[in-house]
Amino acid sequence: MKKILEFIKSVRSEWFKIVWPSRENVIKTTIMILVCSGVAALFFFVVDGILNALVGWIF
Repeated sequence: MKKILEFIKSVRSEWFKIVWPSRENVIKTTIMILVCSGVAALFFFVVDGILNALVGWIF
């Protein structure tokens, strides 16, 4: 029982050490992720189209 209480105590003390990101930081990061995902999707769309045309031309 003593170990459980020590564990809970240490979890509680670590919880207060967490630094949460600001709203502005979350918004900027979310926009960056969406833009990078869009660029990656566009890249793979173009590469897929090129490879599909190439395979269609060969066969």
